[in-house]
Amino acid sequence: MENNNTKLATFAAGCFWGVEEEFRQIKGVRSTTVGYTGGKFENPTYRDVCTDKTGHAEAVQIEYDPNEVSYEELLDVFWSIHNPTTKNRQGPDTGSQYRSMIAFHTPEQEAISRKSKESLQGSGKFKNEIVTEIVPASTFYKAEEYHQKYHMKKGGGSCYVRPMAE
Repeated sequence: MENNNTKLATFAAGCFWGVEEEFRQIKGVRSTTVGYTGGKFENPTYRDVCTDKTGHAEAVQIEYDPNEVSYEELLDVFWSIHNPTTKNRQGPDTGSQYRSMIAFHTPEQEAISRKSKESLQGSGKFKNEIVTEIVPASTFYKAEEYHQKYHMKKGGGSCYVRPMAE
């Protein structure tokens, strides 16, 4: 959890294995945890979330040192590793659990996230509308242990991580 020297950030950008790996390698990121957030079902399991009926997104919660990496820098990574214009889909993975979402922990994170999204939309990088949800952080349920640091433990996999051309 967050302490005096660190802050939390929570992002959903498709399959959490690849997303976690991208954030885990950033200097200033102290820890990453994959899990489920944004739903209405208590204590969901991976099997529950995969039904696409719990409302949860596969997400990564990041504990970071703001003296080493800024929230804006984390957002830059978030935008660069997925396609924020596809609703409930990243590459071949479909369902609301794969949606693009920023779960903000503070009013400052909300403002920065909204400004970042607006700026990216206006940049012309994407021809389609950015559908990323920006919502207050809700209960984060840690995923099963075998999902934690999956790519580090098992090597690369089939997770979609980079955006497809539009």
